[in-house]
Amino acid sequence: MSHMCIPGDTDFHFWLTRSVGRCIGLNFREAMDEGRLSADGYRNLVQSCQACPHVDSCQHWLGGQRGMPKMTRAPDFCPNGRKLDSLRPH
Repeated sequence: MSHMCIPGDTDFHFWLTRSVGRCIGLNFREAMDEGRLSADGYRNLVQSCQACPHVDSCQHWLGGQRGMPKMTRAPDFCPNGRKLDSLRPH
């Protein structure tokens, strides 16, 4: 049985945020271990994702990333895009 997530569901948005990060080469645990991201910062990213009107577009974008080479940046419509891009190791 598939688990449907409602748009405001924290676990769902945690997964979306982590997935977009992974697609652009961002490892959140590493970013936190190295001091580039705080727990509050991570929580803020997930909350920003929860308020985003582009969840469908995001899921579509993520679906298109399977098997593709890593993207270099988050999608333009992502409210967290610039922050996620800046958290990547340079």
